[in-house]
Amino acid sequence: WRLTRLSDAARNNGVVAYSSGNFAQGLAAAGRAQGVPVTIVMPADAPQMKRRATEALGARVVLSHHGDRPREEAASALAREIAATKGLTLLHPFDDPAIVAGQAGAALEAMEQLAAEDAHADVVAYPVGGGGLIGGVSLAFRNADSDVRVIAVEPEGYDGMGQSLAAGERRRVASGETTVCDALQATEPGVAPFAAARLAGVTGVSVTDDEVRAALRFAFERLKIVLEPSGAVALAAALSGRLPVVGKTLLVFATGGNVAFDSFAAFLGRAD
Repeated sequence: WRLTRLSDAARNNGVVAYSSGNFAQGLAAAGRAQGVPVTIVMPADAPQMKRRATEALGARVVLSHHGDRPREEAASALAREIAATKGLTLLHPFDDPAIVAGQAGAALEAMEQLAAEDAHADVVAYPVGGGGLIGGVSLAFRNADSDVRVIAVEPEGYDGMGQSLAAGERRRVASGETTVCDALQATEPGVAPFAAARLAGVTGVSVTDDEVRAALRFAFERLKIVLEPSGAVALAAALSGRLPVVGKTLLVFATGGNVAFDSFAAFLGRAD
């Protein structure tokens, strides 16, 4: 939806964004469908399969090397530099009202599926990095049903949204921790996503890497679904008892399966 709002000149010149791979693939696919050239700045340590998938969708991928800096900061700085020097439109992966609004479509699809089954969700849990998805999803659910509870789920050490919501203002986490959730390493929520999530009354929880690995195994063995760690955090929160779901109908969003075979096998091997 964000690409449809570009001017003709901006569409012809192209866009640039930074992403570890999931937003990158979505933007690359949208760009190919609409004839908009896409450049993606991706951290050098992002999974190779995400890079290859993004390139296969027609995007140009430029790698950023973050050193001691948070990798999001390094990638963002390089994307801004490319936008300035190449005349491209810079798109933020989550801190953009149009991006947040566009993500509401995921909630609309979920509500359509629930309605088809004559079902109603009491609690909705969603993986969160910078917050673009949870911002749009939370507003869509709250506009449709003020009683639904929306919960942001993040990896431990990268729970900027949860801490910000609890404090009532945006908070930055200075985490030196590692996490298997490579796509959820934002150090603070975006301005627009935080405003949307706060307005919708979202609360946050965090999960450990071990809980994420257990969720990967559960999804594979019981649900026959292959998930990447970042896409499994909401399921991990449900399975570990971190969500208020007793007597409730829970809707869990599983948001990605971009994982290499060797990595996936290693995750399952370490799951309890």
